[in-house]
Amino acid sequence: MPETKKTRKCCVKKNTATKKQIPNKHIGLVKNDMWLEPYEDTIRGRYEHALWMINQRTKNGKGSLSDYASGYLYFGLHKTSRGGWVIREWAPNATGIYLIGTFNNWQESEKYAFKRVSESGNWELKLPKAALKHGDIYKLKVKWDGGEGERIPAWVRRVVQDEETKIFSAQVWAPEKEYEWQKKNFRPKKDPLFIYECHIGMGQDAEKVGSYKEFKDNVLPRVIKNGYNCIQIMAIQEHPYYGSFGYHVSNFFAASSRFGTPEELKELIDTAHKHGVAVIMDLVHSHAVKNEVEGLGNFAGDPNQYFYAGDRREHNQWDSLCFDYGKDEVIHFLLSNCKYWLEEFKFDGFRFDGVTSMLYYNHGLGQDFGGYGDYFNGGQDENAIYYLMLANKLIHEVNKNAITIAEEMSGMPGLAAKFEDGGMGFDYRLAMGIPDYWIKMIKEKSDEQWGVFDIFWKMTDRRRDEKTISYVESHDQALVGDKTVIFRLIDSDMYWHFKKGDENDVANRGIALHKMIRLVTCSTINGGYLNFMGNEFGHPEWIDFPREGNGWSYKYARRQWNLVDNKELCYHYLGDFDECMLKTLSSQKAFNKTPVQEIWHNDGDQVLAYSRGDLIFVFNFNPTKSFTDYGFLVPTGSYSIILNTDNPAFGGNGLNDDSITHLTNYDETYVEHHKEWLKLYLPARTAIVLKRN
Repeated sequence: MPETKKTRKCCVKKNTATKKQIPNKHIGLVKNDMWLEPYEDTIRGRYEHALWMINQRTKNGKGSLSDYASGYLYFGLHKTSRGGWVIREWAPNATGIYLIGTFNNWQESEKYAFKRVSESGNWELKLPKAALKHGDIYKLKVKWDGGEGERIPAWVRRVVQDEETKIFSAQVWAPEKEYEWQKKNFRPKKDPLFIYECHIGMGQDAEKVGSYKEFKDNVLPRVIKNGYNCIQIMAIQEHPYYGSFGYHVSNFFAASSRFGTPEELKELIDTAHKHGVAVIMDLVHSHAVKNEVEGLGNFAGDPNQYFYAGDRREHNQWDSLCFDYGKDEVIHFLLSNCKYWLEEFKFDGFRFDGVTSMLYYNHGLGQDFGGYGDYFNGGQDENAIYYLMLANKLIHEVNKNAITIAEEMSGMPGLAAKFEDGGMGFDYRLAMGIPDYWIKMIKEKSDEQWGVFDIFWKMTDRRRDEKTISYVESHDQALVGDKTVIFRLIDSDMYWHFKKGDENDVANRGIALHKMIRLVTCSTINGGYLNFMGNEFGHPEWIDFPREGNGWSYKYARRQWNLVDNKELCYHYLGDFDECMLKTLSSQKAFNKTPVQEIWHNDGDQVLAYSRGDLIFVFNFNPTKSFTDYGFLVPTGSYSIILNTDNPAFGGNGLNDDSITHLTNYDETYVEHHKEWLKLYLPARTAIVLKRN
């Protein structure tokens, strides 16, 4: 049960914990980065207030956050132990609530009238077994002073859309047999984390909305074969407008019915687990759809029941509403939502959407974050920060192996640092600067201007105490209004010169650079690598969901697997390379724990070399110059090429003999360092990976 406003106000106290208690000891976040010392009071204050909030919700440790975040077991529609039904909602501004639906001809009646439970604003209705059945359609008729309206329950678990009227309604979902999990215990593989970002609906070749079952049968096997160990699923939470990509959520506890049943989603997750693939969810707690009938926009006559008041209520760039993270009931709602998806569907964690928007009053828009002071200048929504700290604490309490990723572009220090160190507790943050960097390179610089030191620095520029997810492109770069990397490189020539034997210079350049860009990005990770569905083989077209402007067409809201399956086209070159790239990196034990050590860079030659464990990565970004006997110092030994972007199997020219074992050349100068010269032939615009034998 959430705390009431009244309770919260009388419990609030000032933080009294100061440096006096621990005068000479820095909090972990500051200890790891002394440039944060001027802001230590703020960092420590956030940490101590978060602890206080946890104590308030756990009765000073007598309970747990997990116990507190169990609102979904109380609110919403449930079967009772005696076989009847009970439904509960939080609606403090309501004067009356009625259950209406197919079972009572959508008419108000005292039999289906809720009763106010307490001053907290909770309402409850108990019904006999015969009153409802599986599949019934229903809504709430909510009344308030001066008005009334039909509403879908806030805690609803199943929402369906009428195919003819297009109206959304809640649905009683109580199948006779619950889903039986086959893989009861699962632990994600995280060293490294290879994430396949995907969308269920657009995951099929056919021009339609794909299903959970089709994804399980048709797409998941591709993911497994390619070597990805995690799928990140978009658009799970129910959303009225399909074209929102799932980011305008209306029903936070309902798995979207447009893709199938809850059991089919569970089977998808279960099947992934059986094959060693983790499943994380794109969780939208940064905002909510403005809809009133389908969503929470005006649930019971109070537009601010779930959302901030005044100017902070609407996100004017997103046309959506912003949650009030300072309200206990909202925190309870969102934390319960986190636990629900973990427990009910066995998701392995979340990618939190729009974290930048949550952190700042201005949503991070139009602000240049040029120094640490920009993160501690009073423009931060402390309520949102506390929520995120509690959310991460809860998630890892429910599942210690859970994965949490923050989509955050401002660079807020400590976002992915440990809670105990004063951080917000995310496991990873998205390295959002990397795709922007590649776009800028391709758009603004000629191939001759690509500086390899700059590339290396950009790929490895991150905080020591935070893990990141690196990526070349996510769904953002594939939407209408933007371009995928492959399309930036080749453009319309993809339509005319992507058949084997018909490639032109533009296509060959694009194929070569696409492989090199992915390899340098993926091989320099310190946490994980992400790829959006289809980009591994250079999907040629943007994403455009059905809308009035395109005649409600599904032509671009799908993935053309037929392209990569067609061995007469060049797409499979890129796809096959992706598979081999992931297998190569996985061959290095404890890949994430091996440091990235620069061996050599020469911006004039455009040659870069670095090592990770027994692997050596060598890039020649020069578009025209090949080098013979190009040497640099490496640990003494013999080396074999295990991956070559120029291999004909990947659409290359095959200028190297990859079967040759390369022996290092003796130099007495470096005997003490146990290093010798490794000399290689480096064709233009190629990369190779060698492994020490």
